[in-house]
Amino acid sequence: MPYLAEDLAAWAAALDPSPEDLSLAEHALRDTLAVSLAARGHPMAGLAAALPEAARWAAVGHVLDFDDLHLPSTAHISVVCVPAVLAVGGGAREYLAAAGVMARLGVALGWRHYTSGWHATCTAGAPAAAVGAGLALGLDAEGLARAVSLALPAAGGVQRAFGTDTKALQVGFAAEAGVRAARLAADGAGADPSALDAWLPLVGGDRTLLGDDALAPEAPAVPGGLATKIFPCCYAMQRPIGAVRVLLAEAPIDPAEVTRIVVRTPEAAVHPLIHARPQTGLQGKFSLEYAVAAALLDHHPGFASYTDEPVRRPPAQRLVELVEVVRSPEGSGLLTGETTVEITTVGGEVRAATLALPPGSPGLPATEAEFSAKLTDCGADVPKLLAGIDWKSAAALLRASFPAVRTEEPA
Repeated sequence: MPYLAEDLAAWAAALDPSPEDLSLAEHALRDTLAVSLAARGHPMAGLAAALPEAARWAAVGHVLDFDDLHLPSTAHISVVCVPAVLAVGGGAREYLAAAGVMARLGVALGWRHYTSGWHATCTAGAPAAAVGAGLALGLDAEGLARAVSLALPAAGGVQRAFGTDTKALQVGFAAEAGVRAARLAADGAGADPSALDAWLPLVGGDRTLLGDDALAPEAPAVPGGLATKIFPCCYAMQRPIGAVRVLLAEAPIDPAEVTRIVVRTPEAAVHPLIHARPQTGLQGKFSLEYAVAAALLDHHPGFASYTDEPVRRPPAQRLVELVEVVRSPEGSGLLTGETTVEITTVGGEVRAATLALPPGSPGLPATEAEFSAKLTDCGADVPKLLAGIDWKSAAALLRASFPAVRTEEPA
């Protein structure tokens, strides 16, 4: 039986993208570029300036937490795979191969890997980035398998980083690890092809989770598709925000008159939301309580909602304290079950909304209007910059937007 790295490499090397695959790739490119450009003024752009291209572009692309997500693997696929491929001159096919490997490896890592505290974007991302970069460098299936094994020593990332600069930086490290591994493989570095099979159970994964037909030639490049975020925060917050917006669409709610908020949700659906009492913008992106508060106060929580001052504003902190979270034990994914938000106001009126699919999920894709609005939110010049963009010009745009700054070595 071939090793998993060999199977994934063979699938990637033989990939013949369908029109649907290529459409997904173009959408992913535009989405990733938009959320990256939105971070041009963010401190992360300065922090990452001395990093290699793949790391720099991935870090700034992820820092706002507005990039796409593959729900079956709980991994942010494009923010790793797009920078890794662009950094070595690759295009849509190389991206799809990397994204497909990342999706499949993320599924094999499984929910137990995620709930153990690993950040699947990084653990699945480094080997996947090696595949995309390796294809762009001309590696065959055997070379791609070596690149996967060479990336494994750097396949790490933890959820305790959520709400800090480390989250975006470790995503950058994963992208760069893949590029580095691919270049080493192209230079002839050797590696044990069984390393991935040995590593997988060490981090809680199980190859059998992939299923028998996961690598079938007719399967979509990215099984399950990609979720497009409508709000710039953790995906686990998209559904609670959506539920509040349903209530607001029915009739206004004065936040000052709210006396109680109850959120009923499967435990799995809010697993990454580790900051119950956030005090910074980054912590606010991983707070179920703040998700509800921001939706009530801002209606469409955007970039301005996730900076320090708005998170600390007294009306938001008051609402955060009112939120009661009732967790049920079922499920194994961020969209498992349904989320219900119940809001009680002065006088005892109770209003409730239940949501299964947030806007932008594969089952409820973002409309053209929603995606266009997202691009504009990322910067008034972003729609113009992305008009007619292709993979070659995308790399040039990122180089111009996020130039390298080399730090001097100490004497």
